[in-house]
Amino acid sequence: MLTVLEAINRSTEFLEKKNIESPRTNAEHLLAHVLKCKRLDLYLAFDRPLKENETDIYRELIVRRGKTEPLQYIVGTVEFYGLEFKVNPSVLIPRPETELLIEKILESVNKEDSLKILDIGTGSGNIAVSLAKNLSNSTLTAIDISEDAIEVAEENSELNNINGQISFYKIDFVNEQGFSESNFDLIVSNPPYVSINDYSGLSPELKDHEPKIALTDNKDGLNFYSEISKKAQTLLNKNGKLFFEVGMGQAEEVKTILIQNSFSDIEIFKDYSNIERVVKGVLT
Repeated sequence: MLTVLEAINRSTEFLEKKNIESPRTNAEHLLAHVLKCKRLDLYLAFDRPLKENETDIYRELIVRRGKTEPLQYIVGTVEFYGLEFKVNPSVLIPRPETELLIEKILESVNKEDSLKILDIGTGSGNIAVSLAKNLSNSTLTAIDISEDAIEVAEENSELNNINGQISFYKIDFVNEQGFSESNFDLIVSNPPYVSINDYSGLSPELKDHEPKIALTDNKDGLNFYSEISKKAQTLLNKNGKLFFEVGMGQAEEVKTILIQNSFSDIEIFKDYSNIERVVKGVLT
């Protein structure tokens, strides 16, 4: 009968051979999930024998991880901006760098104001829910082309007790002619920004498991920035703000797109890896 420590060590070795990044951390997270405890609690229970059913479940999860299935999809949740979000293969897994997008938005507004905010391509709802949690007087509209993504986002709104502050809609923003809402004070988007040429070179975790529609625009990676910036002119109030997350090396091109669409006061913010990650513009 395997002990907790033996299970972790064997699984770490297996994942390492499969070239999984941070194999020990992955092994521990998965075992904590099986045992329904915190990862750090494992360190107080290294000698605890695993029950047969626990061992079987754990082996199954380790095999899945060894096949590059993302850890977050296996456990079904991820933490983002201090909140818990459900995730599945219908939605992109929220990344820590996107937290910078939330931080810069919150720094740019009065949190007591009653703002009207549009989140384009909401996915799991992580951006909209995080903003709603921190802007209690504001109302948000969150849209996505995927019905499955909208269902996940609605679940995450309920999970985090948002209480009707966000309205979710399935809308193809680029091609939809019937989106008639306007007078937004702020628009935010983390759109698909991987070019079709770069898509084939993505890691198996991304390319084989996360939704392609959330990763690439099937063009040059800039299509959504152009479309959103163009349509934002009629969606935003004067002096309304537009915030984008951008991919590595895209910030200056997105800045140019914003200037071409009547935005000024453009700022570019670097993430903690010193990569230009967020671009902000104000509609003049």
